Amino acid sequence: MARPRSSKEMKRDDSFGENIEIAGAGLQVDQPITETLRTNYMPYAMSVIISRAIPEIDGFKPSHRKLLYTMYGMGLLTGARTKSANVVGQTMKLNPHGDQAIYETMVRLTRGNESLLHPYVDSKGNFGKAYSRDMAYAASRYTEVKLASFAELLFNDIKKDTVDFVDNYDGSMKEPTLLPVSFPSILVNSNLGIAVGMASSICSFNLAEICETTVNLIKNPDHDIASTLKGPDLPGGGYYVYDAAAQKEIYESGRGAFRIRSKYTIDSKNHRIEVTEIPPSTSVEVIIEKITDLVKLGKVRELADIRDETDKNGLKLAIEYKRGVDAEKLMTKLFKLTPLEDNFSCNFNVLIGGAPKLLGVRELLMEWIAWRRTCVTRRINFDLKQKNDRLHILQGLSKILLDIDKAIQIIRNTSEESEVIPNLMIGFGIDEIQAEYIAEIKLRHLNKEYILNRLSEMEALMASIDELKDILGSRAKLDRVIMKELAETAKKYAQPRRTRILYQVEEYVEEEEKVPDFPINIFFTRDGYFKKISPQSIRMSSEQKLKEGDEITVHELTHNNISLLFFTNMRNCYKARPDAFSDTKASVLGDYVPAVLEFEPGEVTVGMCIIEDYTENIVFIYENGKASRVKANLYETKTNRKCLQNAYGD
Repeated sequence: MARPRSSKEMKRDDSFGENIEIAGAGLQVDQPITETLRTNYMPYAMSVIISRAIPEIDGFKPSHRKLLYTMYGMGLLTGARTKSANVVGQTMKLNPHGDQAIYETMVRLTRGNESLLHPYVDSKGNFGKAYSRDMAYAASRYTEVKLASFAELLFNDIKKDTVDFVDNYDGSMKEPTLLPVSFPSILVNSNLGIAVGMASSICSFNLAEICETTVNLIKNPDHDIASTLKGPDLPGGGYYVYDAAAQKEIYESGRGAFRIRSKYTIDSKNHRIEVTEIPPSTSVEVIIEKITDLVKLGKVRELADIRDETDKNGLKLAIEYKRGVDAEKLMTKLFKLTPLEDNFSCNFNVLIGGAPKLLGVRELLMEWIAWRRTCVTRRINFDLKQKNDRLHILQGLSKILLDIDKAIQIIRNTSEESEVIPNLMIGFGIDEIQAEYIAEIKLRHLNKEYILNRLSEMEALMASIDELKDILGSRAKLDRVIMKELAETAKKYAQPRRTRILYQVEEYVEEEEKVPDFPINIFFTRDGYFKKISPQSIRMSSEQKLKEGDEITVHELTHNNISLLFFTNMRNCYKARPDAFSDTKASVLGDYVPAVLEFEPGEVTVGMCIIEDYTENIVFIYENGKASRVKANLYETKTNRKCLQNAYGD
């Protein structure tokens, strides 16, 4: 610890050439680490948890809510599209975190990006794709957006005091604390967020299944959720690998993981597999990189080529396999070794009343039901007040209509305009609001039709008011309103499941690799070059290209499903299959065996044997005239050992 310095330190400001005194500059004070964390770190951590990363019961983070509300305020729910840059600029009035951060938030809400099961933003232009890491979205000045029709479910009741409004960051305008969504959006569209010390990862479910499950929970809180909520439904489709235990854990605790498999089709005629849907936790580029690495390591030998053929029609990953390969078994292997099958980890952390809570599906839906009851109650109270105010005015009007001539006489005999309202109040025993309304009636409305219409409107208002009061006085009737809205939402916007359910799957079991079998010509030279040539290619060109001074020591017509033993000058034996070498032609030198099999420095081949089934004998002949016979099965191994040391006598 350096010596304590004075409470005031002198600092020179070079820009002005003056000495400025800064109170407390350089003063070092001992402070417990717990106190430092509490005063400096905790406010930051709580801000990230509450104001940024964790969604609330309406299914949105603040950044989403501010953007969507801005678009609603701009009239983009019913109007034409506008440039994304325009929306970004307007959103900065509520969210001052920079235009790029706002635009990235918008991108993930659009139909074009395909991140959500039910997109909130209708888009035009390039917004990238959720399944591609490298497909960048266009700048905001090139793209156009408006609110999708589905977004009406977010704003239907927002003007009826259903949610609280607060000042924005500079107090210049108001914004909603929540959006009055009429369906459990928290579980319909996926939501990911990383806060400080916690994270949220909520998968999406089918809208129709969620609405049906919510209705059943309103009727019976002990409803078996799994009977109506079959499983996750992801925007990218694929196959949900059903696991009853894992699903039960997610539904009950809000934590757990489930597996998603890619969707594929097999074109056996062209030896081709086309993958069109992949898990949401990966991308096309990651899958290609992983498969390429496995091919380089020799763990996947069945592939001939892999290409990304994604176009305007959607995702397409083309995998070409070699002749004789079982495509279904190949895909089972790739599911095990690559992200073509991946886990989605669930962590249903949600802000409830400003505090983060980890909730299972049942608890989360019950919280939403309780919150929705509050929203609908506030809406009904708002409607009730509006109708009571209207009825109050019409009741005053009804008194006037009984003696219109008297009202006209009062107005005509009033000398000053300011006395009209008080005189009407005295003359008919009505209040100021009623008198003000009557005074503004046009003369053309003082007819029999107008009077009858107003009287019938009073009757309808009184019936409607009684109905609203009945709903407020009965939990069952209030719940029926919510259930009716959920049913209407499902009927209007429900979609068939995109993610299909696999109740039984074939798991990959690693076994001895089966090499595809077909005729081949094998050539091996004295200097260690190896060629594998098809019979068709031999017929086209039989003249072999060799290194100068080299000669062919082995030439045999055999098949691809054999073993090769390469003996070296260091008494080692390297085992390989013809499949380890590339198909070639007579016009090339071939593969250099020490390079392909990674010999030690200075190690070269002295001979090669072709082994059919390890029932043969191998004869070694030495320079000194001696010979030995060794059974080939001594070189057979249960594991895939590549190099056998001390393979023959010296």
